[in-house]
Amino acid sequence: MSSTDFGFQQVDERDKARRVRGVFDSVASRYDLMNDLMSMGLHRAWKAFTLQASHVRPGDRVLDIAGGTGDLARAFAKQVGPSGQVVHTDINETMLRTGRDRLVDEGVVLPTLVCDAEHLPFRDGSFDLVSVGFGLRNMTHKEQALAEMARVLRPGGRLLVLEFSRVAKPLTRAYDFYSFQILPRLGRLVAGDADSYRYLAESIRMHPDQETLKGMMKKNGFGHVDYHNLSGGVVALHAGIKC
Repeated sequence: MSSTDFGFQQVDERDKARRVRGVFDSVASRYDLMNDLMSMGLHRAWKAFTLQASHVRPGDRVLDIAGGTGDLARAFAKQVGPSGQVVHTDINETMLRTGRDRLVDEGVVLPTLVCDAEHLPFRDGSFDLVSVGFGLRNMTHKEQALAEMARVLRPGGRLLVLEFSRVAKPLTRAYDFYSFQILPRLGRLVAGDADSYRYLAESIRMHPDQETLKGMMKKNGFGHVDYHNLSGGVVALHAGIKC
């Protein structure tokens, strides 16, 4: 029996997806509000930088993995225009439904699909860009997921991974205090769920740092990889070009 991390716990690999699903089922209705509160609105700037770095053009095909409530999918849809396509996906049906309903309310109708990033149901070379925003750290087999993202990209296509990362050392003590003392309390007050936000803090600590993730991407189909630290390394945007 193989085990993997779920925050600071070790759990059966087969159980991790269920536990992660439970976390996001719990927070889906308050997810966007909590993002604004816990990042003090910075998540909007991080996503805006990701869009700017995407170089998406009209007519492009984009796959948004772990698309959740649809922030990136909506913005990419504007960039690709009517001649392009954005496919909005997530492994969590509750999050995806919340995002789809919000997009429809805003007049944005996109192909929406529940799927596992480790087993993408798309043909080789189907997309010009794949994005995954704040979802990679929750995947059990990250390298398998990265290899799948490379597979569905056309040669020269780009992967963007926006994810919490390793903060600069001078910020570590303050960031740890915020993560483990403030964030769970905020989760309890706003979302009625301290445990899910404690998991969030733990999962960030277990996620590969910037250089390690860069190496994983290069090992799994990306010939050139750069990363950009945002907000002192609280978040990093990794950009890879398929070989």
